[in-house]
Amino acid sequence: MKIITIITGVIAATLLLSCGSAGNKGLQSPLWSVRMAESEMIRNPSLWMADFVKEKKWNYTQGLMGLAFLRVYEASGEERYYDYAKGYADSLIDDDGVIWKYKTENYNLDHVNPGKMIFLLYDRTKDPRYEKVIHTLRAQLESQPRIAEGGFWHKKVYPDQMWLDGLYMSAPFYAEYAMRYNQPQDFADVVNQFLIVARNTRDPATGLYRHAYDASRRMAWADSVTGQAPHAWGRAMGWFSMAIVDVLDFLPADQPGRDQLINILQGLVSKLSEIQDPATGGWYQVTDRPGEEGNYIETSCTAMFSYSIYKGVRMGYLDDGYLATAEKAYQGLIDNFIVTAPDGVVSMKNICGVAGLGGDPYRDGTYEYYIGEIIRDNDPKGVGPFIMASLEREMRMK
Repeated sequence: MKIITIITGVIAATLLLSCGSAGNKGLQSPLWSVRMAESEMIRNPSLWMADFVKEKKWNYTQGLMGLAFLRVYEASGEERYYDYAKGYADSLIDDDGVIWKYKTENYNLDHVNPGKMIFLLYDRTKDPRYEKVIHTLRAQLESQPRIAEGGFWHKKVYPDQMWLDGLYMSAPFYAEYAMRYNQPQDFADVVNQFLIVARNTRDPATGLYRHAYDASRRMAWADSVTGQAPHAWGRAMGWFSMAIVDVLDFLPADQPGRDQLINILQGLVSKLSEIQDPATGGWYQVTDRPGEEGNYIETSCTAMFSYSIYKGVRMGYLDDGYLATAEKAYQGLIDNFIVTAPDGVVSMKNICGVAGLGGDPYRDGTYEYYIGEIIRDNDPKGVGPFIMASLEREMRMK
């Protein structure tokens, strides 16, 4: 297993702290959402730097973090969190509302995800550049390739494939656009994206959802009968669960299929509560092989499930009894995987850096593949959901 401890930003953190940030009250805040946000701003003085990149790019990870920071801003009223998120958008969007190096014809659902934070920036500024971006991303979905059942391809380079990840990347944006721009006919399509994925990725033997589905059955990783990937990957299901609780914010109460989405969430959370690790409260990287040699508690999916359960309970989709599951997961993160340095900077450990299927070099979706992928500290795919889970928990504490 390739385990890498990332110390990104230590020098920057030291400089910032020595130049007047040593008294940063945020690092001593009792709120973990604030402490993690402040720490991330020290590690990455500009949001485009998140995800260990060398140059700015329009991507889902920065969009995830931007949305998390805007939520921290809403909860705290502190302008610097808003400015941090806005700075990312303004570094990628030019005066004409054109996104840096974005190409519709790539048909990559990951590139839709930052649109969610752009809605919030537009609400405050009414900047026409932001609205142009919103319409640009919606136009991508208009012509996004689909499998025969109507589900979006995850990316143009992955023909006939739907990945659980893609639901988080596109569906909440799609639903919010339909709500804001009065296009109620699109809600049925939004719901259908989830139903197609659910019926084609669910493993009846475990009650969990496999990482992806190849409608063509051509990929070597795909089962020749079901088209499913070989395993249930924790973070893919984490994206899926977050997508459900977030998309429900925008679907009308009487929307056909809405109850089915809630049922899917309830069934998934019920299963997760059964397989939650008793020692740490977390969930395994390869979720359908808990405790197996080489498997490990993966913190991005643990944070994602925690967020989804907290929000699901708050919104009435889940029974209050599941709060114990969320609490055990969240406290397990704090006790086992959140580390505070002497200078107050907070880090998050045990985050799978990346996992996918196909591509070059080829990713075969085997158990050995998933446990062999890089493990990093402070990967935004864990940090962002941890901030969001913290905000949900802090709402309950008020």
